[in-house]
Amino acid sequence: MSNTRRRALVAALVGVLGATIGIAGVGHAYLREWRRAVAWFTFVLGAELVLLSVFADPAAVVGSGSSMPMTLSNLMSTASTLPSTVTGPLLVLLVLSTVDAYRLGLMGGEASEDAGPSCPYCGQAVDPELDFCQWCTGRFETAPEETETTEPRPASHDHGSRQ
Repeated sequence: MSNTRRRALVAALVGVLGATIGIAGVGHAYLREWRRAVAWFTFVLGAELVLLSVFADPAAVVGSGSSMPMTLSNLMSTASTLPSTVTGPLLVLLVLSTVDAYRLGLMGGEASEDAGPSCPYCGQAVDPELDFCQWCTGRFETAPEETETTEPRPASHDHGSRQ
């Protein structure tokens, strides 16, 4: 099994684990796709709040009395009383989040190859206008472009010093 496929499967597994406790975007966080993880989390949370406000009985969501402490068993009983018009769409969104994380994991290896120049030392994508890698601070002998249009630069790959 290739690393790309393994990474996609782990992202899907982490996404499923997050979905079982109702948190969307966990698979994306594993892939370090932070913006997408936050976007999925806020989208599902917003959809949950809208669906709860429209379809759920407020007494069932809040509880019968305010003296009742909020415990895990109370939360589980409240979740089981929610109508399917609330839980169905949320389950669909959580599954879509997991599928999206799996798809991103599969595309991870292909997208980095087409992204442009990469550092010869660490392999990360670099800015072609810089003469060093912003990830490992390695200096380039030449600009990291595909064409040789600039003059060669001195090569000194020094991880210890930052200038």
